[in-house]
Amino acid sequence: MTRRSWIGIALASSLFTACASGGPMDSLDPQGPIATDIDGLFRLTLNIATVIFVLVTGALLYATIRFRDRGDRTPEPKQVEGNARFEVIWTVIPVLILASIAVPTVDRIFKYTSCADDALHIEVTGHQWWFEYNYPDDGFSTANVLVIPTDAEICLDMTSDDVIHNYWVPKLNGKRYLVPGQATVLLLRADEPGEYWGQCAEFCGLSHAKMRARVIAMDPDDYADWLSSQQRPASMPADGTIEQEGMNLFLGGQCVSCHNISGVTASNPALATGSIYGPDLTHFSSRDVFAGATLNHDDPGAIESWIDNPPLIKPGSFMPNIDLTQQEIEALAAYLRSLD
Repeated sequence: MTRRSWIGIALASSLFTACASGGPMDSLDPQGPIATDIDGLFRLTLNIATVIFVLVTGALLYATIRFRDRGDRTPEPKQVEGNARFEVIWTVIPVLILASIAVPTVDRIFKYTSCADDALHIEVTGHQWWFEYNYPDDGFSTANVLVIPTDAEICLDMTSDDVIHNYWVPKLNGKRYLVPGQATVLLLRADEPGEYWGQCAEFCGLSHAKMRARVIAMDPDDYADWLSSQQRPASMPADGTIEQEGMNLFLGGQCVSCHNISGVTASNPALATGSIYGPDLTHFSSRDVFAGATLNHDDPGAIESWIDNPPLIKPGSFMPNIDLTQQEIEALAAYLRSLD
């Protein structure tokens, strides 16, 4: 296949993918007031740019055709020099165009970079390659799935634990960087209960493409019930069960050096030193997704495959392959599934 054919295929692919709509990360389908407001600014800018493009392209085509070389019959364009009226007009028009875009843009920059006094604050920390969510007013942390109430302003206080990440949930707001040693703020607001997908939008290492975000918006009553469930310690498995075997493996192996389970790992010295690195697993099975929101609990064998060899699924993963037997893997998976 020739180079020209490959270029044609690439251009056609770009054109058709740009026309896709209705996807889980469709940035042109805003679902909240903040995203809707930003979408309105985008469409205003697009409309202005389209009008300018049509006018400039039309003038260019007219001049190209009207004054094309016809040999001796080509008319000489009228020469204009020093027309003050035209110079003022083509100076003022661009100024007005830029002002019509700049004023609402600057307004929204200030509007969406500060939180209201009654906003719900949630702390977001970016890790390679997953997002950690801490609810400081409620005393617990979770991972991969951010749960928020509807009809409330959510103020995400964000930072990074390692490299620069970028938090982006396109149906609820634009992008915002998570920078090591710095604090950034992102506002979210959802009108309706639902599921909203996001993605780290800044290249952050080998598994950047597998660092996803999932936001679940609940009505206030359901959200209150969810908070209550998350504040409870982990349920204890019955004696003699495979789940208890898995818990013993968890506590007696390497898992406990990186993960916390409320009510189970209270004596873990890593908690006191702040060296816990992996996600909190207290209510692991209630989150539906894991491994940076790339794997689903409903997929047969997904948990077992992840425990068996994490770097195979997410290249560069800091969770190592610890050479467990198949029986140990199944016991650990059964225990994790019991953590609801």
